[in-house]
Amino acid sequence: MLASVAAGVTVVLWASAFVGIRAAGHAFQPGPLALARLLVGSLVLGVMVGVRREPFPARRDLPGIFACGVLWFGIYNVGLNAAERLVDAGTAAMLVGVGPILIALIAGVVLREGFPRALLLGMALSFGGLLVIGLSSSRGGGSVGWAALLCFVAALAYASAVVIQKPLLVRVSALQVTWLACTVGAVACLPFAPALVHETAHAHASALAWAVYLGALPTAVAFTTWAYALARTSAGRLGVTTYLVPPISILLGWLMLGEVPSGLALLGGALCLAGVAVSRLRRLRAR
Repeated sequence: MLASVAAGVTVVLWASAFVGIRAAGHAFQPGPLALARLLVGSLVLGVMVGVRREPFPARRDLPGIFACGVLWFGIYNVGLNAAERLVDAGTAAMLVGVGPILIALIAGVVLREGFPRALLLGMALSFGGLLVIGLSSSRGGGSVGWAALLCFVAALAYASAVVIQKPLLVRVSALQVTWLACTVGAVACLPFAPALVHETAHAHASALAWAVYLGALPTAVAFTTWAYALARTSAGRLGVTTYLVPPISILLGWLMLGEVPSGLALLGGALCLAGVAVSRLRRLRAR
C-alpha cells in the first residue's frame, strides 16, 4: 500500500515537472536549468540525510550510484530540458513515455523479471494511448523530430538508470541513493555554472521559483518516493505506472500554461490509464 502511495506521489510530481520546465525554460537554457534543479535537490536531500544520519554506502555500490547520477540526473535532465524548448509539456511527456517500455524490456532481461502477459498487454494499451496523445499534441515540422530524438535519449538514460538502481536498493536506502545520484548529476553539470550565474541575474522571479520547485519536489521528493517504491516492486511493473504522467501533464499544461488538450488527447489519456490498470491485474489476482 505504501509503495503504491509513493508511486502516486512520484507520478504527480513528475507530471508537474514537465510544466515547470516549460515555464522556467524561457529564462534558462537546458544545461543551466538542469544544474539549478540538481543543486536545489542535492541541498534538500543532503539535509534529510543529515537529519536521518544515513550511513554511507559501501564502496561496491558507488559505481552504480555514479552511473545513475550521470544517466538519470545528468543526461536525462539536460536532454528533456532541450526537448521542451521545441514542444509543449504534454508532447514531451508523451515522447519520454517510451521509457517504461525500455525499462520493462531491459529489466526483463538483465534483472530476469520476465514478461508477464498482463504487463505486455498493459504496455501495448498504454503505448497506444501515448501515440494518440502524440497525434493530438504534435505540431509537426522538424522541431518535433529533434524533440523526439532528445526525448528518446533521455528515456534510454533513465530506463538504464532504473535497472542499475534496482539492485542497489537492496543494500542502500532510497534516500541515500537519491541524494548521492543527484549530487553526482549536479557535479556532472558544473560546466554550466557560469551560464547559470549569468541567467539567474536576469531571470524573472517566477522562473527562479519554478527552478527551486523543480529541485525541491519533482527531484528531491519524487525521486526518493520512486526509489522507495522501486525497492518494493518490480522495475517493469513500476515503470508502467509512469504512463499516467502524460495525461496529468496535459491537464496541468492546460490549467497552468493554456495548452488546451483536444479530444484525441483525452482519449489517449484514457488508454494510458487502462494500460496501467491492466498491467496491475496479475498482481491483484495474486493477492
